Amino acid sequence: MRGNIPSYKKPFFPISDAFRIYLRRYLREVELPIKYADLLRYEEAFPLYDREGNDTLWLSVMYSQSQMAELNEALTFIYALLRADGDKEIMEHLTVSRIDFCQFGNSKPFRVRIINGLNDNYDHFYVKQADASRVYGLELEHLLSPNRLQFLVDGDTLIEEHVAGIPGDDFVKTLDSMTEFEQVRVAKEFVKFNERCFVRLLGDMRAYNYVVDVTPDIEGNQYRIRAIDFDQQSYEGRKNFYLPQYFMENNPIIFIGMDALNRRSVTQYQHEERSMISARIKSEEDRTKYLLKVMRDAHLSSDDKVKQLTEELVAHHDNEVFRSCRTMGELVEKNIELLLAKSFRQSIPTG
Repeated sequence: MRGNIPSYKKPFFPISDAFRIYLRRYLREVELPIKYADLLRYEEAFPLYDREGNDTLWLSVMYSQSQMAELNEALTFIYALLRADGDKEIMEHLTVSRIDFCQFGNSKPFRVRIINGLNDNYDHFYVKQADASRVYGLELEHLLSPNRLQFLVDGDTLIEEHVAGIPGDDFVKTLDSMTEFEQVRVAKEFVKFNERCFVRLLGDMRAYNYVVDVTPDIEGNQYRIRAIDFDQQSYEGRKNFYLPQYFMENNPIIFIGMDALNRRSVTQYQHEERSMISARIKSEEDRTKYLLKVMRDAHLSSDDKVKQLTEELVAHHDNEVFRSCRTMGELVEKNIELLLAKSFRQSIPTG
């Protein structure tokens, strides 16, 4: 699985003027009271440990009293923008209880914990450096997946809501304790997740880059796998990088799927997911076409990686339609068009 490791740390790509026009049109770009750089002015930082005493690799950061007063007002307003369209009335009982910083992530995110003073309930959101790849990934997730995402952009600052769920690397450890019926449902959902990622070319979906949302149902649990890291939206040149089935971190689910599902079942679930993606596109046809039009001209990777992915998609699909593509955005658009065509039949991956 070494070939699925990113070749090197992905560079940041700026958001183009054309993309910003799109973001403003759909109320994604708004004026924020603070920027990412403001949160970098913390005075102290302490390692943050989980309930078992393990280092989370996050730092809990501290600010001066005057800084914290300004940050509290600004960050609670941003939370109101995310959750209530900026309704300031809900801010009176909200407080920032903690700000954490991860210096190892590609976007070096801050995680803001907001607490409700009326009932001590809390929620989180993230402040990150805005990267065009990630923002395209978020918007494609919003349009093409069964999940809706709320995020905001202002200049080089990106605000993301928290996606609730069990971290994938923790979830796979529980598979052995599940019933056979539940394991089948997990395997089915992974096939659909694998298909969603490949259709829109979202890469690097190893276990720690997604969460699993578990919903109790009449008979057993239902499972939904949700991507939480979009930095590798159509950047790498290796086709297998966009198929979660090829990451060794996902092997526990893959092995269950190999036992629980046959080829006919896998094909059925692939077609079901593509049909749902097609329906989502039809419901937001103008918006999706506009996004892909802007993405066609975006610089999101190197020419070498574009050429490599072109060749690998041609070989995988046995289809020359990708030869005319010159950008990652064009490859995404062609891949969506091909995979959603009713006449298309998925080839069986060989490696």
